[in-house]
Amino acid sequence: MPEAEIREADTGLRADLDLLRDAAAEGGRIAMRYFRKDPEVWMKAGSSPVSEADYAVDRYLRETLLAARPDYGWLSEETADSAARLDARRTFVVDPIDGTRAFLEGQDIWCVSVAVVDNGVSVAGVLDCPARGQVYWALQGQGAWRNGVRLRVRRPGERPEIGGPKTLIDAMPQRWRDVLERRSYIPSLAYRIAMIADGSLDATFVKPNAHDWDLAAADLILREAGGTLLNDRREQPPYAGRIVSHGALAAGSGALLGVMADVIASQAGPASGA
Repeated sequence: MPEAEIREADTGLRADLDLLRDAAAEGGRIAMRYFRKDPEVWMKAGSSPVSEADYAVDRYLRETLLAARPDYGWLSEETADSAARLDARRTFVVDPIDGTRAFLEGQDIWCVSVAVVDNGVSVAGVLDCPARGQVYWALQGQGAWRNGVRLRVRRPGERPEIGGPKTLIDAMPQRWRDVLERRSYIPSLAYRIAMIADGSLDATFVKPNAHDWDLAAADLILREAGGTLLNDRREQPPYAGRIVSHGALAAGSGALLGVMADVIASQAGPASGA
């Protein structure tokens, strides 16, 4: 861990980041015990799969993180939500396995996503991607890192690479559509956003109905690497509030992000600013 780089950070946040990194690493080890081992699977509402691996990681993270920070709130994809978390100053926002479909198909693009949110803003975040041997982390105001290397978004070139739903990419102005390189499907949303942070992708659209647990850690990593995630009001989405799902989003940097923000604003219609 680059202690020299973050020595000026808030002591509490540094401790939170260490806690997240340790917990996510163990969560990743737990998930790997089930990876490519045909775990038991159930279908949630909307035909979304959840496996015994998701539940095992979620249980470990919930018990470990809340034991260390009992005054923090808890918001996870695999735990029934409680309004009690709204009274907490800080909240853990967790996806035990982001990219469950990929995990179940034996693909390696999935990660354990954990973040601390303070007053709607992610302030510490970790993506642990054990099948790829990669760990991303970020601390508010202190940069983003992958395996000890500081991250920075790249400046989109003449043929920027973009991910996300075809319908939103097709809504880009013709002059952009003529030069865009469409990236093939990346099953983990958190990982896709992290790819922008590490400079291996220029931008992505996010289809409506992404949730806080998909976004909170990756958003901070992107922001600390010099990028931005925007909603249809051209604002950064808030996290851990009463509403935990979002409309269409755009992630990236520079002029390309500005055009993408225009696209999702136009798709949302005039009522979206209400």
